[in-house]
Amino acid sequence: MSDLEGLTRRLLKRGKNDEEIISRIIQEYLDFKDINEDEAKKYSKAILDECKRSDLSYISNRFIKELLEVEIADVTIGRQGVGCRGAGDFFVHKLIAELSETTQKPFLAPNSLDDAGAVKLSEIKGFEKYEDIIVVSKMEGIHSRLSDFPFICGFHVTRACLRDLYVKGAKPISIMVDVHLGDDADVGKLFDFMAGISSISELTNVPITAGSTLRIGGDMVIGDRLVGGLSAVGVLTDNILARRNIQIGDKILMTEGAGGGTIATTAIYSGNHEVVKETLNIKFLEACELILESDYRKHIRAMCDVTNGGLRGDLYEINYEANCGVLIYEDKVRKLVNPNVLNLLEKVGVDYLGVSLDALLIYCSESAVSKIISDLSKIDIKCFEIGYVDNSKEVKMIHIDGKEKTILPRFRESAYTKIKQVIGEDTPEKKDIMEKKIEIAAEKSLEKRKNIINYIKTNSKIKN
Repeated sequence: MSDLEGLTRRLLKRGKNDEEIISRIIQEYLDFKDINEDEAKKYSKAILDECKRSDLSYISNRFIKELLEVEIADVTIGRQGVGCRGAGDFFVHKLIAELSETTQKPFLAPNSLDDAGAVKLSEIKGFEKYEDIIVVSKMEGIHSRLSDFPFICGFHVTRACLRDLYVKGAKPISIMVDVHLGDDADVGKLFDFMAGISSISELTNVPITAGSTLRIGGDMVIGDRLVGGLSAVGVLTDNILARRNIQIGDKILMTEGAGGGTIATTAIYSGNHEVVKETLNIKFLEACELILESDYRKHIRAMCDVTNGGLRGDLYEINYEANCGVLIYEDKVRKLVNPNVLNLLEKVGVDYLGVSLDALLIYCSESAVSKIISDLSKIDIKCFEIGYVDNSKEVKMIHIDGKEKTILPRFRESAYTKIKQVIGEDTPEKKDIMEKKIEIAAEKSLEKRKNIINYIKTNSKIKN
């Protein structure tokens, strides 16, 4: 994959002349496409011309310049660990949640850092009579390292998206797909991706209702990568199972897990391809269906999935939102990890507490514990009580050796591929400086939003 526009702009900033830039872009074209040099040169000149014409430094209109300029934080996404489901990612997502806040408040907002969001239908103008209906929505990005394996990519992103609706107590009713492919990706890649998505759709009886298919960067990006995401909508007429409902003394149950996209990625890129088949199941979704239809649903406070930050990351986030602490027994957790998956993780040196396990966490009152475990056992799903909620405000774990320790999320999730292990999980030395820069950039973007809204309202014939 090559971002020709990004490359051209970077070379311009470095002071390269036109001939040097065109020569470099030509080489990129010849590496990716079966075209001759004359054709590549024609394309390269067009790209250089567009990049020069769109350079903001030549804009004299201050309003337009401020509108188009990015509020630079001088911290890259990769260095901050955004998307890596660790402490660095959590920090940025709290700021994203602040940027998501508007005067129209949802029932479950992004600032809750929960699995999904929700609105009460009765709070929407014209739908006041539907006071018992809550609409839950979720957007899930695809696993980036599964671009070359589109079926398994589509399968796991769909399953993960529906998971996040189920854990809020909602019944999924609609799946929507957003997929972007590089200019050189084979059309068959798109079909294989959709086959993976529709497999989960068929298994769960949730229809695919809409979607969007685009090229990455249009003509400015070449290569065959596949990126995008999946969204889904669900409904419920009962209490939403949000993290904020958790109470001191609640018991924590966990179901067995064999992982999803992360484990499939670990298996493929470590050469242990056979482990991928362990991830092909819908046990999580079946467990949720059973629980949500039970008479003890009212005794369940919250449910969550053990996702890409791993158990250590999820418990930290849940504690933050629920304003509580937890004590967890590692021996119980370890027994719930699929043996073949656990062997794989130990073989490649990955901490199983820091990766997605596709396991279900259930926070409930003590009265429901035995019934939940018994009912799940009847449909061949293992479930144990792994701990309880306390007021410590910490994630404490009694390890297999009997020692109690406080655990914290690392800056990044467990490094589950070779390149991630080379990059490492350690907190950057300049973490505090980076965070301050990021906060300033977020504040500037909020100010920009305010200015643009005021401009539009001032110039609108319909006064709000």
